[in-house]
Amino acid sequence: MSQATVAVVAGAGGALGHATVAELAARGFAVAAVDRSEHAMSDLSVSVLKVAADPADSAAVAGAINRIAAEVGPPGVLVNVVGTFSLGEALGTTPETLRLMLDVNLGPALWLSQAVAPHMQQQGSGAIVHVSARPGLEPTSGMAAYSVSKAALVHLTRTLDLELRPHGIRVNAVAPQLIDTATNRATLPAEVLAHAVAPEAIAGVIAFLVSEAAAPVSGAILPAYGA
Repeated sequence: MSQATVAVVAGAGGALGHATVAELAARGFAVAAVDRSEHAMSDLSVSVLKVAADPADSAAVAGAINRIAAEVGPPGVLVNVVGTFSLGEALGTTPETLRLMLDVNLGPALWLSQAVAPHMQQQGSGAIVHVSARPGLEPTSGMAAYSVSKAALVHLTRTLDLELRPHGIRVNAVAPQLIDTATNRATLPAEVLAHAVAPEAIAGVIAFLVSEAAAPVSGAILPAYGA
């Protein structure tokens, strides 16, 4: 019997992270969860290795991936759902806001990819999925720093694909518009939430992208905008 593919889910403490961990575990992956908050991962399945590490810290990320490789096995899949959000027009954006958006929405994608790539290269295969957003593909007013950080993530995804595809590693991204989470339900009006997509639905798209069924798909930014 072949050994289960190891899948790392970074940002596992949030709603989309939880849904992705559950979806991949149900599909037979050996899942390892990474989040900066150990408490946020406390209700994940006991079969999931939980590693507390700040995804924005490159050294912490490298240590987390090395621990996963040693305890569970070399990662063959990386799903990065780490992200944060901020409203604000371009002319009012502060250095602190821009730095935060880039540190959280862009940095972890690079550090995580750097950490898993050697393991995948050694295996001769791998699949990486990052989570961008519609404003990263289509300019949107009123969320300048966020949009720019997600657009940078889109470009990084495509660059990583060009660099890693020759090693058998596929890199793609999913771009939701609005995810139906408890936080969004508490802060957004009902008419806006009517178009939100369930985390489980996004997790299903992610699971497809890391599956053998998506073997021909590489360098894609897949819209998941909902109705």
